[in-house]
Amino acid sequence: MTKPDKITDKVRLQDAQTLAQGYSPAIRAMEIASIVSFVALEGVLAYKLWSTHHTGPWLLTLAVVLGYLAADFVSGFVHWMGDTWGSTEMPVLGKAFIRPFREHHVDEKAITRHDFVETNGNNCLVSLPVAALAVAVPLNGPGWVFLAAFLGAMIFWVMATNQFHKWSHLDTPPALIHFLQRVHLILPPDHHRIHHTAPFNQYYCITVGWMNRPLRMIHFFPLMERLITFVTGQLPRQDDIGTEAAQALVAVDDATQVPVLQAAKELLKASAEEPAATVSSRPVP
Repeated sequence: MTKPDKITDKVRLQDAQTLAQGYSPAIRAMEIASIVSFVALEGVLAYKLWSTHHTGPWLLTLAVVLGYLAADFVSGFVHWMGDTWGSTEMPVLGKAFIRPFREHHVDEKAITRHDFVETNGNNCLVSLPVAALAVAVPLNGPGWVFLAAFLGAMIFWVMATNQFHKWSHLDTPPALIHFLQRVHLILPPDHHRIHHTAPFNQYYCITVGWMNRPLRMIHFFPLMERLITFVTGQLPRQDDIGTEAAQALVAVDDATQVPVLQAAKELLKASAEEPAATVSSRPVP
């Protein structure tokens, strides 16, 4: 079995220049349209929330905080999907969505050279359906107001995720940004650096990073990968780090006993042995 510390020797990343050239005028136009649409929908939602009498400071504060936590999870889930599955050669999604993830592993400073549109366009695009849903929520009671505010806050933080991510890669961020990173209110560079250790298979949450440790403790992403591989037969990270490294990583993950699975196996084993023990303890007539 390949040792985990040897997998990095097998990693084969794609060419940074080729990946950078995949950012086409069509993709940029789509991102600009996404940003304009996102800002418009969030503006409509803010106006609706301001106009309703069912709202209050505590309700909105709770919605914003929970939205922040949800955005951190969503950022991790989307980041994991972009890092782990698919190929840059896929139609539409390959160039527009998957390519930036591949480029970022090859040249992690590339994001610091991206302007506002290239940095935030993708996140605005994926947030549009939720933004439309938040606007459509009827504000005829506190529960509905909370739902709309939660969804609006969550996608606002999702939209801000790549900006926080970009700041975590700056050599000298502005003083206020550095302070927020130091107190871990946005993604800190040292925390995010864990993800940028090949083979890039941990600490995916990049809004603030608070959800990384809990998700790692329950082996959330490895379990999801095993499920998807079982259903589809696809090899995780094959396009990103190469087939050899991806196979070696799967072998290591398979050899690692996930605590939840281990407990389930022990419970099943005990259940199977208990009837046999009961039968054997009866006196023979």
